Amino acid sequence: MQKNKQAVLEAVRKDGRKLENFPEFQNDPEVVLEAGKSNGRALEYASEELKNDREFILTAFEKIVLAFEYASNELKSDKEFMLEAVKRCG
Repeated sequence: MQKNKQAVLEAVRKDGRKLENFPEFQNDPEVVLEAGKSNGRALEYASEELKNDREFILTAFEKIVLAFEYASNELKSDKEFMLEAVKRCG
């Protein structure tokens, strides 16, 4: 049974690390961003798909400096991605 998204959002806003308990929402950009804003380390529970999603990571990086740590190695080695990340955080 899938949890109500609103209830999950409320839970991760209070404690981002609770994202670990909601695997069905670990690929939901809205939920993962809210969790990350509460606790940047919560991004560790983001799906591999989101960790490799260029736009998601750039958006997260604007709000959560730790987002870069959880980006895929593929993105970290992409020069264009890195330039865009520097532009967005500066």
